[in-house]
Amino acid sequence: MTDGGRSVAFGAAMILGGVSILGVIDNFVRFIAEHSGLWQFHLVRTVMGLPLLLVAALLLGLGLAPRRPGRVLVRSLCNAAAMLLYFGALPMMPIAQAGAALFTAPIWVLVFSWALFRHRVGPRRLVAVGMGFAGVLVMLRPDPASLDLVTLMPVAAGALYGLGNLLTREWCADEPVAALLGGFFLMMGLASAVALVLIAWLAPAPEAAPFLLEGWRPTTAAFLGWVAVQAAGSLLAVGMLYRGYQSGETSGLAVFEYGFLVVATLVAWALWGETLDAASYAGMALIAGSGGVLAWRARTAEAAARTPREA
Repeated sequence: MTDGGRSVAFGAAMILGGVSILGVIDNFVRFIAEHSGLWQFHLVRTVMGLPLLLVAALLLGLGLAPRRPGRVLVRSLCNAAAMLLYFGALPMMPIAQAGAALFTAPIWVLVFSWALFRHRVGPRRLVAVGMGFAGVLVMLRPDPASLDLVTLMPVAAGALYGLGNLLTREWCADEPVAALLGGFFLMMGLASAVALVLIAWLAPAPEAAPFLLEGWRPTTAAFLGWVAVQAAGSLLAVGMLYRGYQSGETSGLAVFEYGFLVVATLVAWALWGETLDAASYAGMALIAGSGGVLAWRARTAEAAARTPREA
């Protein structure tokens, strides 16, 4: 196997490992929801995760200071908002549906690439976008007469996650990985602290969306244990994803992120007895196929750009 082949294989293994960890630990959010609300969960996870990141940065010699703080701030806002919306939806819908909506991110990357940075979008990519959008509709099957916030939350999370990924490439390509990860966790913690203050002040009735509108509750050993697992697992998984993307072509490796859907669905079946109907599996296949087409087209474009032109 060539060095290039080994780097791609290593990158694929790291990404599959990272998304497999996420597919397992994201299912634990339902355990956490029995002991706290969304905002308390993320604030405590930040308090646990940032010291772990600091220790890792010191041991590995990783830089924590961003080169362009303003751009890192915007990118952190997008990714933090995406994850808050995604985690907020998890206790209220099957994880496969929430995950599939989140993984429409490659579609949104293409949309925002054209809208914000005027990148060209060819017909094959437009077909892929249509395929992915159809997959979302098949998975979520929204009823216009009873469309609610929960249905739209993971879709909005996918859009913000895609925008954050695009800004990572366009604005933050040379930023230290630890600085990006630290900015993301810090933004989630700050947003959660503000939300907890607002909930305590406004005292909304939590019955409509208990996980979203729950204020601070007394912490339990079980809660702290599950959040510690989430914090450590998230740091490890995201680190594996970053390391995987550093080892090979980003566009060619992106398709391996869809392994999350397989792992998350299997774990949800084992833990919660969640099953999907044929239409849901068809929707997942459309979304994954759309991401695969977009990754293949991007990889082809990168390869063409690197090929010297004939005189």
